[in-house]
Amino acid sequence: MGQRNNKLLMTSVIAMAMGAALFAPASLAQEDEEAVQENVIVTGVRGQPRTVTDSPVPVDVLSSEELENVPFTDANDIIRTLVPSYSLSRQPISDGGTFVRPAQLRGMPTDKTLVLVNGHRRHRAALVQIGGSGTQGPDIATIPAIALANVQVLRDGAAALYGSDAIAGVINFILKDDAEGATITAETGQYYEGDGFQFVTAANFGVPLGENGFANFSIERSTSDATSRGAEYCESWACVDPNDPRFLTGGSFDTTLAGYDPATFAAGLPDANIGFGDVVQPWGQPSSEALRGFVNAGYDLDEYTSLYAFASYSKSSADGSFFYRYPGNGTIENLRLQDGSLWSPLSFFPGGFTPRFFGDVIDYSGVVGIEGEWFDGFSYDISGRLGHNEIQYTLANTVNPSLGNMSPTRFNPGDLINEEFQLQADFAYDLEFASLASPLTLAFGGSFMDESYELVGGDPASYQTGPYATPDPWGFCNAGAPTAAGLAVIANGSTLNCADTSDPVYQVVGVGSNGFPGYSPAFSGEYTRDSYAAYVDLSGDVTDRLFLQGAIRFEDYSDFDSELVWKVAGQFDLTETMGLRGSVGTGFRAPTPGQQGTTNVSTRLPNGFPVATGLFPAGGTIAQALGASPLGPETSTNYAFGFTGGWGDLSLTVDYYRIELEDRVNAISTRDVSNDPGAGTAYQNYLALAGAGVAGAESIGGVFYFQNAFDTITQGVDIVGTYNTSFTEGSSTAFTASVNYNQTEFDGSASVFNAEDTFDFENGQPEWRGVFSVLHEAGPWTFLGRANYYGEYDNSDSGGATGLIQNFSPEVLVDVEASYQISDAVRLSLGARNVFDEYPDAADPAIGDSCCGRIYRSDSVVDWQGGYYYLKLRADL
Repeated sequence: MGQRNNKLLMTSVIAMAMGAALFAPASLAQEDEEAVQENVIVTGVRGQPRTVTDSPVPVDVLSSEELENVPFTDANDIIRTLVPSYSLSRQPISDGGTFVRPAQLRGMPTDKTLVLVNGHRRHRAALVQIGGSGTQGPDIATIPAIALANVQVLRDGAAALYGSDAIAGVINFILKDDAEGATITAETGQYYEGDGFQFVTAANFGVPLGENGFANFSIERSTSDATSRGAEYCESWACVDPNDPRFLTGGSFDTTLAGYDPATFAAGLPDANIGFGDVVQPWGQPSSEALRGFVNAGYDLDEYTSLYAFASYSKSSADGSFFYRYPGNGTIENLRLQDGSLWSPLSFFPGGFTPRFFGDVIDYSGVVGIEGEWFDGFSYDISGRLGHNEIQYTLANTVNPSLGNMSPTRFNPGDLINEEFQLQADFAYDLEFASLASPLTLAFGGSFMDESYELVGGDPASYQTGPYATPDPWGFCNAGAPTAAGLAVIANGSTLNCADTSDPVYQVVGVGSNGFPGYSPAFSGEYTRDSYAAYVDLSGDVTDRLFLQGAIRFEDYSDFDSELVWKVAGQFDLTETMGLRGSVGTGFRAPTPGQQGTTNVSTRLPNGFPVATGLFPAGGTIAQALGASPLGPETSTNYAFGFTGGWGDLSLTVDYYRIELEDRVNAISTRDVSNDPGAGTAYQNYLALAGAGVAGAESIGGVFYFQNAFDTITQGVDIVGTYNTSFTEGSSTAFTASVNYNQTEFDGSASVFNAEDTFDFENGQPEWRGVFSVLHEAGPWTFLGRANYYGEYDNSDSGGATGLIQNFSPEVLVDVEASYQISDAVRLSLGARNVFDEYPDAADPAIGDSCCGRIYRSDSVVDWQGGYYYLKLRADL
């Protein structure tokens, strides 16, 4: 902790010292009047701010009013609601994905979208998403919505301007900077199903710092109850639904275990998943609570120089469930104890058990800087940044099977910590050319960034290899006959039968806290790297109708080779109200230390059946024994071309884009693992794991790792239109329509994928997405209606050619809200999300995506929680 505090202090000192060295008196250039109008953007340009219609790249500006009109407080949900090319899914039973949700922009994971706050890079979350691209991006849920003045969403590659990650675009959160006034909000609501009760309170207020500064504070407190949208667990291998004729039966359901009694088992089912007595395995959103805050401050030292700083703190807690463990599932099995008696975890959990997963996410950050003008036309911005995100895990209602009857039922499997420290210096100089319509802005700068990712070891019981990880741990048998120890326990009444290969003496069970084994010393440690960057950007109005921009950036990483990327963009005014714009450039993304170092063993469904599945670092000995190669950077080439137009109260933008992404990082298809010598490649995978020293390799049923797996081409069109009118005197009505078409396909082969994953990668997401809204204001009343459209998409069981395909039909989710301004200070709103209580199509059991009580695809981008109604109160003081 001391080292982290020292970094923050060093950031402040260096920023001040460098700013003082650069400062010299000068006269400020006249402020550009256009730069103070509402839709000015600072994202995607390094020179003077530009308006949305004059930008050479497409940028959505979401005002504070638009943000307030979305019935969510999570910034993820707000952006998903307003920006159709941004998608988000709820992923229960996905390890840390329960707490930090994965999102996409233009069909690409969020780690390919750069997130900024006030133009400064936001640090990543500690979570590396298991599966898929292994996304490790910022957790924007840590940013309270009430702190935001606006959000600028750049829908274009910008790595040449901002560095790694900006392949799909940039999201820039601009904080409020009011020096006076206060806003207090309170919101409560719940789902039509009667669950998921939520209560959120938030406040924002500003205070002056002397005559030349401000400090703006925001705080948010939220609580949310869990939801359940599944059915009781009833499958061909095990059924615990008392209303089903298959109750207490199934191909793997073992009624011969020690401690099993039908009546006792049925009575224990409500306690199998603590907190959810209706089903043993819930599917829905987790219960959660959070406290989040932001402070944004600035102070003018004089008319030439300003200090600025902003900081955040967030602490949230949530809990979720893993897959239900039934008798005979490989975890609840008979074991022969040291005295020769039989024992199973049913003695701990009479109705079986569902491991419960708890996560505390602690996030804080700080940025300090100095900006101003050195002399007329030469500006600077020098800053330091520290970001920290930590996830502390707790696992309860489970066992370490290999410890048998000596196992605890609660574990601390370890923590994840991601930390970043950065120094940044940006400069801009106006170059005067008489032949040009305006000065050219030469922007240049550099940065140093130090990153670390740490896996903190868990408590010993969470990873310890107990005696039952190997057959016959007490030496009762030898070549099918009892030893002296075996004869002794038989003499004491044991049913030991060494000649029977199915006797529990030979039973092998898994190692570590079941559901999420703890990080052992072998898989703990810190992964670090540093990088240096330098860039040059030149932009300006070449003529009264033509704006051009060019940028080049060099970055060097301690764990990769250096990268050089570039971008050229331009905007041409056809008339005073219509223009053309376009860009072409290259980009890159360096795999994070977390992607290179994360390891995980959890229950997944690679073949529609729950098995323990291991993820191992691509650069480690285990994955390389399976054929993996160390990860390298992803590179891209981006093309964009668009049209902007305005005709009175109507405005329209249409933008085409194409992203060619090479060496895309993604998890390979899960490879089967079996200790059966007749299992072919699955047995070879087992031998590789055992040879690499993986404890409990016998209990692992699948394995995968991340790779620079394939090349893809993503292309699509964004259409945004707005129309403002007044139907009656004293009223106003605003119509907005945003439509996105997005398609991703492989550029060449994807040999690391099986047929099912290949089909689902290209077809498993809606290609069409739209947001249509109308806002009507009349006197004290405001009415809002919004429709979110999701196009059709397909899912396959075995690749589509010979397997089954399920087509998911289009969905429209409608939100409505009515607000009444009670007084100048107080407004009351009543509304509903998904007012018609729509759900996506239920997953077809034949496809394999509705296992274990799940009704809807849990990773669906179409929300599957149903309708939600709410009441909101706002006071402006």
